[in-house]
Amino acid sequence: MQRKQHSADFKAKVALEAIKGLKTVNELASEFGVHPTQIHQWKKQALDELPGIFSSRRAQNQKEQEDLAASLYQQIGQLKVELDWLKKKSGIVSRS
Repeated sequence: MQRKQHSADFKAKVALEAIKGLKTVNELASEFGVHPTQIHQWKKQALDELPGIFSSRRAQNQKEQEDLAASLYQQIGQLKVELDWLKKKSGIVSRS
């Protein structure tokens, strides 16, 4: 029997309902067709990761990634210009 794959949105919805606590885990399990243990795991994962959403470190990492990508694209552009110049000087014609 193949395991059922659930979307991130579905998991978030179920975890949020479990965090709210308006229904028991067993009621949620029946409502969403998921095993209670799975609901406990998703709830724990959501609660564990919540502080990271508000972390300045996360924003810092994203900024660093964007800066790195910009730098790499700049280097690619510079190397392409240099390559085109070398091809022109050497007499190699590019067929692009």
